[in-house]
Amino acid sequence: MTAPAGSSPTDAPIKVLLVDDEGLVRSGFRVLLDVEDDVMVVGEAANGAEAVERACATRPDVVLMDIRMPKLDGIQATSRITRTRGLERVRILILTTYDTDSYVFEALQAGASGFLLKDAGPAELLHAIRVVAAGDALLAPRITRRLIGQFTAQRTATRAAEDRLAVLTQREREVLALVGLGMSNNEIGAELFLSPATARTHVSHAMAKLGARDRAQLVVIAYQTGLVSPNTA
Repeated sequence: MTAPAGSSPTDAPIKVLLVDDEGLVRSGFRVLLDVEDDVMVVGEAANGAEAVERACATRPDVVLMDIRMPKLDGIQATSRITRTRGLERVRILILTTYDTDSYVFEALQAGASGFLLKDAGPAELLHAIRVVAAGDALLAPRITRRLIGQFTAQRTATRAAEDRLAVLTQREREVLALVGLGMSNNEIGAELFLSPATARTHVSHAMAKLGARDRAQLVVIAYQTGLVSPNTA
């Protein structure tokens, strides 16, 4: 197949680890991904414990992670992988059939970069993998920031939150708020009359100052601190 726009034939493929306790699900994902020029499946795991082991062995770019699994669930496995030395660049894309509970917030807190329902179409799944591999956050349309707001509502607008944001410049606060609303660098630039490169720089500075692993964690912080609320979203 033709590589997506912005890539070249010499680009290294995105290495993906498949984690699900159902072999048929993993096989289906493998069939879908193996035909893509820019994606390569480097391993499979049937539970969270195996996922951690395989991640250490294969160093994938993206882990497609189920939530409900034996031995170690997907959220615990995500937390272990993202906190393991040498796996800092691994991105976790949570795949689940559950879209109406606290899994969204818990997964993002554990270090996940994206959250997608298992019934997503092939194009949506491939897009999610590419977005997450590029370092951006991904929330499925049906898993909105409204849910994140629901589980952070009791944590906002506190002195501690204000203290946490004190390290940011005013411009970085503005950028963080727009990241919390799900805007891309291009959209942030247009909103604040900045170039996309300048917007990206502000995002990077905010991540560094707040100790955020990626944009997904910036979304959580924006809600936790009250910078963004379910109403503004």
